[in-house]
Amino acid sequence: MLREPVTNLKGIGDKMAEDLALMHIYSIEDLLNHFPYRYDIFEIRPLSELIHDDKVTIEGRVIHDPSLTFYGKKKSRLTFTLEVEQVAVKAVMFNRAFAKKQIHQGDTVTLTGKWDAHRLQITVSNYKKGHANQQAEIQPIYSVKGNITNVKLKKLIQQALKACSTEIEELLPNRYLASYKIPTRSEAFTMMHFPKHRVALKHARRRFIYEEFLLFQLKMQLLRKLKREATVGNAQHYNSDLVQAFIASLPFALTNAQEKSLNQILSDMKSPYRMSRLLQGDVGSGKTAVAAICLYASLTAGKQGALMVPTEILAEQHFQSLVELFDDKVNVTLLTGSVKGKKRKAITEGIEKHEINIVVGTHALIQEDVIFDDLGFVIVDEQHRFGVEQRRILREKGLQPDVLFMTATPIPRTLAITAFGDMDVSVIDEMPMGRKEIETYWVKENTLDRVLHFIHKQISLGEQAYIICPLIEESDKLDIQNAVDVYQQLQAFYPEEIKIGLMHGRLPTEEKDAVMKQFADNEVQILVSTTVVEVGVNVPNATVMVIYDAERFGLSQLHQLRGRVGRGAKQSYCILIADPKGETGKERMRIMSETTDGFALSEEDLRLRGPGDFFGRKQSGVPEFKVADMIHDYRALETARKDAQNIIDENLLEDDPEFRLLQQYVEENSVFNEKLD
Repeated sequence: MLREPVTNLKGIGDKMAEDLALMHIYSIEDLLNHFPYRYDIFEIRPLSELIHDDKVTIEGRVIHDPSLTFYGKKKSRLTFTLEVEQVAVKAVMFNRAFAKKQIHQGDTVTLTGKWDAHRLQITVSNYKKGHANQQAEIQPIYSVKGNITNVKLKKLIQQALKACSTEIEELLPNRYLASYKIPTRSEAFTMMHFPKHRVALKHARRRFIYEEFLLFQLKMQLLRKLKREATVGNAQHYNSDLVQAFIASLPFALTNAQEKSLNQILSDMKSPYRMSRLLQGDVGSGKTAVAAICLYASLTAGKQGALMVPTEILAEQHFQSLVELFDDKVNVTLLTGSVKGKKRKAITEGIEKHEINIVVGTHALIQEDVIFDDLGFVIVDEQHRFGVEQRRILREKGLQPDVLFMTATPIPRTLAITAFGDMDVSVIDEMPMGRKEIETYWVKENTLDRVLHFIHKQISLGEQAYIICPLIEESDKLDIQNAVDVYQQLQAFYPEEIKIGLMHGRLPTEEKDAVMKQFADNEVQILVSTTVVEVGVNVPNATVMVIYDAERFGLSQLHQLRGRVGRGAKQSYCILIADPKGETGKERMRIMSETTDGFALSEEDLRLRGPGDFFGRKQSGVPEFKVADMIHDYRALETARKDAQNIIDENLLEDDPEFRLLQQYVEENSVFNEKLD
């Protein structure tokens, strides 16, 4: 009966069915799955616990008869004072003129509405005479469309539960219900729509949070299993002695975090399955060194390697880094869009004949004329900058090569295991020895003169500075400092011998690269830019990062920008110029000036802004959960992931009868079918 059309319920005609369709409700099961988006809980709390601007419920005795005034067309305002905990609280009710005849001096009333802590005033949305219920009253609030009201929807859900409660099958095996002390599916549906008290609602929510996460993680683990089984016979038999000798020859010692990540990757390379791993680490944590060792290991197994990056200037930097690390041991080549004609032909022939071991490049690597002899290891840096299709083409240039995705955008573990559920995740969360922490300051715009003089002082010591602005040119809509204006102001402020460059997204690639090269070579001392410098170049001589209107950026983006300095031995500084109006903006600035740990910041950013800013919805594979919230419910997410892994590893879906319904649901239900590349 659950799969039957919702029109089978009494009282649903064609017009109502159309309105329900607007809410994606077609079957009775859809109706039951349309959960409230919030619950109004009418519970009396002491005045001292009430939060300004929150919706609250208070109870008190009316001190005098209400005063009624009219204004505008048929608009009214009713005010009265009541005594709550021996405190006089003002109550305001709009357009409820009839209440004047119902509320009198000496009455006890229960009021619900928006609390103004500064005025000790409540703007009433609901009221009732008499004392509040001893037990908090819980009112589910649904998202509704068309002519359907909350009251009507509740009646339909009540009818559906009455007709179908015995037919709601239990998806989860009894062992999970008992272990996690969660209600059955049938009980949980009733509790979600008609909660008797807070505890019942909490347990129903816990059940659906776990169920949603488990179903999604099962999809991810099955996808991962299919990918693994499709790539058997992919082991790379690298020479451990040569790899160890190469590590020993490096001019620095690996950190513990680098070693741990390296061992995870090398273990994947040895396995018979194709690797699909995300390596994430803060700016400057040493991901390139780990990548170089892995490329070298693949080379000792007789394979070729490829490193794809989003920009030419970043490709050149990676190329230079690898040439320095490998010395003369490896033939490394750079292939970008700038390499043309005979030179390009010579390189593509060298790749095809296996004369070239490792190729570093931009999307030029995925052109048709680039044919590898035996591509065994692929690295995609800043992987979110490439589309799914570009990554697929590069991967298919080898016979199922191992793939390592790298990112300097610290992604909280809670998000990484969800968005990259079919990948393994390695984290470098430790900085190399001797790195000086970047000093970060938050200042108001009225101290700009001091900031500019500080930059002048640093430049006189031979150092350089970035100045970042949110917009390119002046906008009527937003009063934000823009790159062109700032560039002109600085040219007027500083003497001619201080060269200032301007870079933004509208410049052609050649001009961007030219400006960036001038800055890298210290021909330009101050680079005024939009956020196009967020990922990329390494200029060790740049020690000052100034960010205008810093409150306009998220924490992760601010951290990425800050990571452009502090790359040499000198002390570096990040100055945030901001005058945020809201509490969130102020909190963001405070967190930035107190924290340099990218992972801690990303967790805070996720808490403040949600996951949408880390990934575009389509790119990420992060599903829209009905009840679960992967930020707040991260413990349930971890539990579901472990359980899903165990179910797949132990083959419980096929072998254990207790998992039959869960298997059926996973196979049939397409809600969670968002596949990742």
